[in-house]
Amino acid sequence: MQETITISTSKKQELIDITDRVSSIVKKSNVKEGLCIIYVMHATAAIIINENADPDICLDTIDALNDLIPAGKWRHDRLDGNADAHIKSTILGPSETIPINNGELQLGTWQSPMLVELDGPRNRDIMITIVGD
Repeated sequence: MQETITISTSKKQELIDITDRVSSIVKKSNVKEGLCIIYVMHATAAIIINENADPDICLDTIDALNDLIPAGKWRHDRLDGNADAHIKSTILGPSETIPINNGELQLGTWQSPMLVELDGPRNRDIMITIVGD
């Protein structure tokens, strides 16, 4: 089963917890044992799994990325000014795979799949693919 969801971001950079949207697709699939693949179809966004309890970790993650990959110093910036977003998304990656057991995502206590917006605000399409029994 495949389903695409659209997330509207509201900031230049932000992390958005998408657990509820993904979990509802897993439930709808009726797959009891399998895999959930979450893939963002954009070159300046990423999918990660990170802590969901403390919102400061999201801000810390963005700050760390900005410290590592500053804006405005890359050749691609001459084209559209967002090279840092492309580089960050390349490092983080466009997808995550989460096991499904007993019809539920197998996440740790504090884990959530998150959309990482790196060049917003925009509408971001995320493909959810469920494979299994």
